[in-house]
Amino acid sequence: MSKHTATRESEVSLTELRGDCARMAPHWTTPKKTVVTPVKPSLIHGVTVPPASARLVDAMSEYGE
Repeated sequence: MSKHTATRESEVSLTELRGDCARMAPHWTTPKKTVVTPVKPSLIHGVTVPPASARLVDAMSEYGE
């Protein structure tokens, strides 16, 4: 068993951390949501799937049923 123990964070440092976070919160912004338009399957060309991967994807339907 180790003789070393982790020191507990003091309440003062936790309060300081909360204050720092509160001051930074207005600076944090979320990116605007972008609307992604699905591509028609007829427009997808040149995609190749290795046979092993195709078998794996094909077998996945067994898990969803």
